[in-house]
Amino acid sequence: MGSKSKISRPIELLLVEDNPADVRLVMELLKSWKTAHKVSVIQDGEKATQYFADCGNNRVKPLPDLVLLDYNLPKSSGLEVLKEIKSYNTLSHIPVLILTTSQSKTDLTQLYENHANCVLSKPVDLVSYEEMLKAIETFWLQTVHLPSITRA
Repeated sequence: MGSKSKISRPIELLLVEDNPADVRLVMELLKSWKTAHKVSVIQDGEKATQYFADCGNNRVKPLPDLVLLDYNLPKSSGLEVLKEIKSYNTLSHIPVLILTTSQSKTDLTQLYENHANCVLSKPVDLVSYEEMLKAIETFWLQTVHLPSITRA
């Protein structure tokens, strides 16, 4: 089994989600995380694309350590935002977890072809959301070593 990562600072988590109810729910559930974290929220794909362009051009610090990205966003899709993130050498290491209601094999293939780190079914109820976020914390923040945490 993997050992727990030793994190000396709060994790920078970016949630890209347009549904205000989902944002509120995620923010509330994240309060139960044992891992210290800061959360930023962007509520549409166009703003997210611009944010990552700014990050990629070194105009934003600190970079997020982990991105939770809704697939179905207004203005620019989650796929377009993912492509923007992965187009920059300075950002391509950031794990991007896609949340989607899509079951389309074409959508899933496109997301993985564009370097999504994982694609998760978007939960439809409180218990499922809570379980998913606990699993994300356990795997992504306590088991694996995030490149943004370990980089020099």
